[in-house]
Amino acid sequence: MIIIADGGSTKTNWCLVTEEGKKVYFNTEGYNPYFSSTEYIIKSLRETLPTDLEKDDITEVNYYGAGCSTPEVRKIVADAMQAVFTKSKIYIGHDLLAAARALLGNTSGFAAILGTGTNTCLYDGKEVVQNIDSGAYILGDEGSGCYIGKKLLVDYLRGYMPEAVRKLFWDTFHLTPDDVNEQVYTQPRANRFCASFSKFVYDSPVNIEYSRNIVRTSFEDFFRNLVTHYPDYQKYTFNCIGSVGYNFRNVLEEVILENGMVVGNIIRSPIDNLVKYHLEHSLSQI
Repeated sequence: MIIIADGGSTKTNWCLVTEEGKKVYFNTEGYNPYFSSTEYIIKSLRETLPTDLEKDDITEVNYYGAGCSTPEVRKIVADAMQAVFTKSKIYIGHDLLAAARALLGNTSGFAAILGTGTNTCLYDGKEVVQNIDSGAYILGDEGSGCYIGKKLLVDYLRGYMPEAVRKLFWDTFHLTPDDVNEQVYTQPRANRFCASFSKFVYDSPVNIEYSRNIVRTSFEDFFRNLVTHYPDYQKYTFNCIGSVGYNFRNVLEEVILENGMVVGNIIRSPIDNLVKYHLEHSLSQI
């Protein structure tokens, strides 16, 4: 039996493939090694993995995770996985590589992630060959759920939010400006906190123009600061994975076309395509 997992900063999607070819899906929280230690990941996995999961029968764990970009950082996750899946071969890859493999398979092209965070790359059909650093949630992550949430929170703190939206925000969250600053500057996982407000932007039934403008400017910033800096970017189709890109795809597609690219695949989660990729390629081939 093998496991394929796609780990974002908020949630990890897992798929167990049995020897008979049956696929069993489950979720845990996300584990970004820049925010989660090996000990934390071990504890979380032991508490949240399905109780009937036969760990000793699993031969491979193929985990792609947010933040898993260097050997030193990947080791944080690899050590945790090995401690939990003691009899498995462990492969740790970057979630950007997962996105590229899920979106493009063995074909070269452009791939992006628009979820809690943002990432982009050029892919040669096997590996990521160029990546412009997103800057993460403090310095960058334009177009992400965190970036959209930060725009909303800044408007709230500065009093720029339209009154009807401000009232709905208060009725929904009961957060004072001091509460917001407390969560962002003193509590862990501020990126998740900020990203959680992108759902409010998506769901809000009042002043749709205001919400749409937040999303549009976020995607415009994403293109201006990241996508358009790839050489000959307009020759590629735009392919994207992530809940933010998927949920706001009507606005995203407008910005894609305005920047001279063709809309490619925009999907919520890579897990199904990633499972297909791994069933077609042995661990020694990747």
